Formats: sequence, C-alpha cells, structure tokens
Amino acid sequence: MKVYETEILSLQDPASLDKAVRLIQAGELVAFPTDTVYGLACSPFKPSSLEQIYQVKQRPEEKAIPVLVANLEQVRQVVANIPPQVEGIMAEFWPGALTLVLPRQFTLPTQLTPYPGLAVRMPRHELALQILEKTGPLAVTSANLSAHAETLSAQDVYNQLKGRIPLILDDGTHPGGKASTVVDCMGSEPVLLRQGPIPFEEILKKWKAYGKDI
Repeated sequence: MKVYETEILSLQDPASLDKAVRLIQAGELVAFPTDTVYGLACSPFKPSSLEQIYQVKQRPEEKAIPVLVANLEQVRQVVANIPPQVEGIMAEFWPGALTLVLPRQFTLPTQLTPYPGLAVRMPRHELALQILEKTGPLAVTSANLSAHAETLSAQDVYNQLKGRIPLILDDGTHPGGKASTVVDCMGSEPVLLRQGPIPFEEILKKWKAYGKDI
C-alpha cells in the first residue's frame, strides 16, 4: 500500500475544495465531513480507487460501499431505474438521513458493490454537497479503520489513517448522530432495512401518494 504524507486542510482555506477535487479526479482518496461523521471518498467509477478504500480501511471486500450524490442527475449516473414514487421520496426527504437501495447501473465496478442494489444518499451538509457538485457521485464510507471508532474530527481521521491517504478536509468536530434510515426500493413495495431518524411510516405514506397500485 502506498504511503502518504497526510495533509489536513481547513475548509476555510479557499484552495482546499479544489485540491480535494483534483485528488479524487486523479484516483486518490480524500476524507471530508458529512452530516454525521467524517467520510472517506473516491470515484465510484474507478476500480483501483475503490480497491484502495478496502485496503486503507482493512474493510471486508463483501461489504458494498454507499454512494453520495448532490442531485437527481447524479443518481441517474449510478442507478438504472428511478420509479416515480422513489423520485417523490427523494424530493421529500433529501438532503437528509435517508439511504435508498436502488438497482445499480451494471457498468459500475463490482468493487463498488457485488450486489444488484446500490445504497444512495444525499447528505445534509453544505460543504459535502459542494464537493459532490464538483466531482459528481462519490463512493463514501466512514473514515476509520474497519471495526474501529467512527471519526468525528479531522484529528480522529488523522489518528487512524495517517500515511494511508493524502488529504483530510477539516471542518471541526461533528456530533455524529444516528445512522440514516435505510430503505430497499428494489421491489414493488419498500422494505425497511434499518430504522433511523426518518420514520418508515412517513416514507410508506409518500410512496403510496406517488406510486400506483402500491
């Protein structure tokens, strides 16, 4: 595994976002804050970058990597089909603590997910969205070693991933928070996979409002 001189840049530095984007476009990994914990990100379209995530985190390869997006057009880059009721749910609850599992584009690398479904979310974090607007969709997982504590600050990330990644964007300490609600939207009806801040009953209500014969 390549060894880096890991740099921490404040998001108050106007050059920090551009540097992060350049590194991601070059196939590198970058850690930055999201609306819950710090995340480790790379392009979802580059197999070698995705392999780095597994190596850096010491993450089991059978665990798929979620994708963060900034808008509906980015969803279409990674998802094969978005039913009307799913678009309605996205409009209602995104950005926010809701992850949707949708049929993936089969041109995506298997290193992103070996499964037919792909977990997608739009984070409620202005700076994360700014990065996503510049890079396009990103494969993002928590910026910590597998089975270690999640990281709530740039220093936490540095303590675990020093020398393993080139850049950490610093936006102070984050409070963490409850993991997102996860809903499988692959079938004719939504299926709750993990309860989070958004009640499943609210999602079902919107599904029925937007869908047909649900």
